Amino acid sequence: QVQLVESGGGLVQAGGSLRVACAASGLTFSSYHMGWFRRAPGKEREFVASITSSGQTTIYADSVKGRFTISRDNVKNTVYLQMNSLEPEDTAVYYCAASSLFSRISRDPRYWGQGTQVTVSS
Repeated sequence: QVQLVESGGGLVQAGGSLRVACAASGLTFSSYHMGWFRRAPGKEREFVASITSSGQTTIYADSVKGRFTISRDNVKNTVYLQMNSLEPEDTAVYYCAASSLFSRISRDPRYWGQGTQVTVSS
């Protein structure tokens, strides 16, 4: 079965950096578009970033543009989210997701990971 396993979350001070990773198995990774979402306490889940299966195209939410970078390694079957200039408002559980349709990766992807907690202290 498809498994997406996030890692790399933790506690960081405001202004700091963190990289989270998502290892995929049970699917042909290079055929899937990947995305990151987050859910902050008391808020709805929101889209953060996505990357096409080839890695050529990336899309970001306005709130993270210029601070976060999504990338992927199709040999290691892993997608990354590099987060710089972190703010307390970035505190959330971060989830990776996979979809074979790019039209769905930012809205309703088929597969989800279990999430990893990122906490930014002020």
